[in-house]
Amino acid sequence: MENKVPIVSVVSSFSGLTMPAIGMGTASYPPVDAGTLKSAIVEAISAGYRHFDTAFIYGSEQPIGAAIAEALNIGLIKSRNELFITSKLWCTYAEPDLVIPAIKMSLENLQLEYLDLYLIHWPLKFSKEVSRFPVPKEEVSVIDIKTVWSAMEECQLLGLTKAIGVSNFSSRKLEEILSLAKIPPAVNQVEMNPLWQQKELNEYCKAKGIHVSAHSPLGSKGTLWGDNRIFDCHALKEIAEAKGKTIAQRWQICLRWVYEQGASVIAKSFNKKRMEENLEIFDWSLSVEELEKIRVLPQCKINSIGTFIEPSAELEAQL
Repeated sequence: MENKVPIVSVVSSFSGLTMPAIGMGTASYPPVDAGTLKSAIVEAISAGYRHFDTAFIYGSEQPIGAAIAEALNIGLIKSRNELFITSKLWCTYAEPDLVIPAIKMSLENLQLEYLDLYLIHWPLKFSKEVSRFPVPKEEVSVIDIKTVWSAMEECQLLGLTKAIGVSNFSSRKLEEILSLAKIPPAVNQVEMNPLWQQKELNEYCKAKGIHVSAHSPLGSKGTLWGDNRIFDCHALKEIAEAKGKTIAQRWQICLRWVYEQGASVIAKSFNKKRMEENLEIFDWSLSVEELEKIRVLPQCKINSIGTFIEPSAELEAQL
């Protein structure tokens, strides 16, 4: 089918990267079985998705690889080059000598020769393999940006990925990378939605030529760290009704809002109807009044990092 997802330019990329404006996320809690995830990815490719966001920790790399192979076999796509695949360096491997082995492991899982985008998942390092969440604070430290980023650059120079970037990084941590990088980060993937708008970070990234990709655009409902605030927001319900959207479709308002901020979107659903509806955000826009109604919404970050590591004021002060 004709791909109806716009392409956005990632201006800072060393390789002139472009990426789809909306991608499909594959993190799930509780985890879905590999067969269900594979079928959902094939269905998403059929629906028009071309960007798939994964990570080593998600456990979704192998099902995505199997889905890509099936999509090629049945003719949904003619070439792997039609897809944009993002994966991430997990905190256990955030050491300079482990970065290249980690990306090679992800490529083997995905049955691919290269990634389009490889991100540092968090600006954190775990001292050993994670056996439980939250990770004890004595096993967590801030990564050595200089050496880890140099290894990320080597991944790109070796052709293992077309571009490199980060995820869940503050402007302060980005400034640290930019002060020493030979290849600047192309992307910063962060939580962004109408109730956590990331205005300052978004403006900072725009000024530095770093593309923002938004995860959790609907507030991560159904995860350990998410909640129902987006779905219960009266202002978003009102805008959805004014747009002729059902109350159940009001997530489209969130996705469209993110897109209008100049960010790309990572949306996750394994439901065929909802996957298709998530793509129906490009032939309408939010009015000035509606944007203002969203602009003044109370802001409250979803504390996803608190799900993964024990509270540590000393550590948080460094992020």
